[in-house]
Amino acid sequence: MRVSTKGRYALRMLVDLAEHHNDGYIALKDIANRQAVSKKYLEQIVPVLNKTNILQTNRGFQGGYRLAVSPDECTVGEIIRLTEGSLAPLACVDDEAVNCERAQDCSTLFVWQGLKDVVENYLDSITLQDIVERHQEKATDEYIHI
Repeated sequence: MRVSTKGRYALRMLVDLAEHHNDGYIALKDIANRQAVSKKYLEQIVPVLNKTNILQTNRGFQGGYRLAVSPDECTVGEIIRLTEGSLAPLACVDDEAVNCERAQDCSTLFVWQGLKDVVENYLDSITLQDIVERHQEKATDEYIHI
């Protein structure tokens, strides 16, 4: 599995919103500036996230975006699934029913299922809050060593 730019930027956008979770609605241009990402690219990601319970939008003056959930309730796995689809390395171990004529006799099927399980368990164990806290710890450590 390879995560696209869309998936990486969606994660960065949501981490930014998690870092500013208590600041109300955040303008997309502010997120784009802080993350060094094109605002136009983020505009393409927003509709995908708007279809979920993760993102809230407010139009008008002082409008913008904010997390609709607490940062500790949103996992990296959830975000990557929204932007990339399945986390499965091959279609034959995807959650969607795939009819493979070799499934009954495939000697390597367990390998791909195991890989999928490891990736899902890992990404589902990391929340936006975990990323924010780790980033804050790193920034604090760097400040102390100056």
